[in-house]
Amino acid sequence: MGQLRALRELARRGTMAAAAHALGYTTGAVSQQLANLEKATGRTLTTKSGRRVQLTRSGMILAKHAEHVLQAEADLRGALEADEQDVAGPIRIGTFATTASALLVPTIAEASKRYPKVTITSREFGVDETSAAVRDGEVDIALGIDYSHAPMPRDPRTELVRLHTERFGLAVTANLYTPGATPLDTARDWPWILPPAATQYARALYAACRLSGFEPQVAHEVTDTRTSLELAAQGLGVAPMTDLMEDLLRPDGLRKIELEERIERHIVLVRRAQPTRPAAVAAVTDLFAEVVREAREQTEFDTGAES
Repeated sequence: MGQLRALRELARRGTMAAAAHALGYTTGAVSQQLANLEKATGRTLTTKSGRRVQLTRSGMILAKHAEHVLQAEADLRGALEADEQDVAGPIRIGTFATTASALLVPTIAEASKRYPKVTITSREFGVDETSAAVRDGEVDIALGIDYSHAPMPRDPRTELVRLHTERFGLAVTANLYTPGATPLDTARDWPWILPPAATQYARALYAACRLSGFEPQVAHEVTDTRTSLELAAQGLGVAPMTDLMEDLLRPDGLRKIELEERIERHIVLVRRAQPTRPAAVAAVTDLFAEVVREAREQTEFDTGAES
């Protein structure tokens, strides 16, 4: 199946390097997988075009059918796991950078205590890639973020379990801070710090600004949340910030402006849509929900204690 996955990713992403990155392999390993697949099929599947590698007609035909084969393999494995009622076996979890310490680590730690027969492995993806990773069978479940103003693409092969909903505010320095709920268009002339426009996160924020009648003036286009907030702390722009971002990163020198508009994000768990849920997947899903609930209760307690 590894050879078919290598072919599928090359067809999807267009370059060996991108396919290797998606699979977590080296470029050489992907090249070897494709060479082995060519030997097995007796067909030339790739050809060089300058410095790039392109699929031949045979390669494109096989890549199309590889999607069906890999989907069938994922369905079969899910059906077999669903038949096992004991909380046991391997679970592969997809995550993204800012959730790893807050949600993934305590969930794995608790799972190892409660379910010693479960073996958990994890793999980091870009936040917009986690749903596809579940759909394609690369992981069993994955954390993701769904935005009210820019929802994740829905797929009938996956389902979303909402773990937590939180509102965006604006991270600013003290000289820009105003108490109470503030209209978003107050920031229409401020420099903004936002992620690349092609991301779901940026689409959500751009949509919210446009609904408020303005286009954000982006001074810094940054993917990393910590870097965004550090730039904001230096007075170099305004950055979106939620309570979870604030709790995880605790940036010095920042104040949070609460917004009148309800701009939300939902932390979700993506899992395969199956008639019968494998016991281990159901157990780990419940654990994630428990960890999120405890984190929210702790935040509310800390906030109350400070006030």
